[in-house]
Amino acid sequence: MVNYTSVLIIKHLSQPTMSTQKAENVIMDAFCDPDHPIAVDFKKVVAAQKAIGDAVVKTPCRQSQMSDMFNMEIYFKKEFLQYTGSFKERGARNSLLNLTPAQKKKGVIAASAGNHALALSYHGKCLGIPVSVVMPTVAPLMKIKACEKFGANITISGNNVCDSRVIALKMGQERGLMYINGYDHQDIIAGQGTIGLEIVEQVPDLDACIIPIGGGGMISGTALAIKTKCPHVKIIGVEPEHSPSFQAAMKAGKPTFTLTTPTLADGLAVPTVGVNSFETAHKLIDRIVTVNEESIALAILRCIELEKAVVEGGGAAGLAAIIQGLVPELEGKKVVVILSGGNIDTTVLDRVIERALAEDERLVRFKVSVSDRPGGIAELTKIVADLGVSIKDIFQERPWEKHDVFSVMVKVVCETRDAEHSKQLHDAIKKHYPNSHLIWGPSYD
Repeated sequence: MVNYTSVLIIKHLSQPTMSTQKAENVIMDAFCDPDHPIAVDFKKVVAAQKAIGDAVVKTPCRQSQMSDMFNMEIYFKKEFLQYTGSFKERGARNSLLNLTPAQKKKGVIAASAGNHALALSYHGKCLGIPVSVVMPTVAPLMKIKACEKFGANITISGNNVCDSRVIALKMGQERGLMYINGYDHQDIIAGQGTIGLEIVEQVPDLDACIIPIGGGGMISGTALAIKTKCPHVKIIGVEPEHSPSFQAAMKAGKPTFTLTTPTLADGLAVPTVGVNSFETAHKLIDRIVTVNEESIALAILRCIELEKAVVEGGGAAGLAAIIQGLVPELEGKKVVVILSGGNIDTTVLDRVIERALAEDERLVRFKVSVSDRPGGIAELTKIVADLGVSIKDIFQERPWEKHDVFSVMVKVVCETRDAEHSKQLHDAIKKHYPNSHLIWGPSYD
């Protein structure tokens, strides 16, 4: 049994942590000391697998029908099938099991906007360990309610996770609770490494593994396990272009604050990667790529349509890298892609699907000037109907038609089968309205 203590140290940060304040003395976690980072040992991963046992789902890793689409043998490691919907359960369970009896009685505290909070709350309930979580004001209501359902003590405070972390550390110090960093505590990293142990067992002759990167806990543990067992396997990390913090750390040679902006892969938007995670992973990662928002949306849509799986943005980032064509060297290879989580906010899912359909050219829009006399719009809708295209929305704008008082500007949103079908519609509209002010595509004024 590892004898952890709740010792916290004070350090002077050169980068801002609270969004409303500049660098100042703040409480830091002694287990994640930037001056003394610790690389996790493979033995800890093996021990974590034994400790966790059957309490965490051994998720399937099966070949996908998308393999033919991208000329590679794709296997999806479906971590979204965990009870709370993400891989975070592995590290959460392992870290709680490694507490001393006294610490188990006092409990733990963490800062999280979602998956780590859910995993810690659930396994805390299963093990009878009190869990407190500080969640930022932007945390989805459904995740807050889920944590409360598992019996966690929830505090809503802070504009973002960085703010919440500072608050949680202070609360932990005051109440004698151990702070568990969701992506940098050694036991968290070791727990996530059990994904890698399962992968090499399920797909023993794989050539590469594509892993999403947020704070670095999953890629560090998983890469450690895979590279130890199969050194030849390429490890490719994926970050959203709005939060390339691990790449920034690689360039700087250490974790460094990186400005992040809103992204569909909100679970990966970590401004500064973990110091222990970086120390463990930076020599094990062969390459890191960044994916754009359009590819993430398309990846979510492909998972829904072809895998019959709802996957969150961060969880779909690995597939997004393939869709975006960022890993051409993997063509003809056997590739494992980790679908790390499925906790997408239901209020966001509909928007994501529509964005993906637009990117896939299956949802198109255009505006065209037609006759405002009887039959003008009927002629337009007949052209569309004859092609088997479905009109989703249609708007008439008379005040903004400047060229002909007997014409009306019509904006149309249509659903098509695919890009080729959309091209047929485009060509037909241009043919019938050659002199019209035609604007086509995902953006127009």
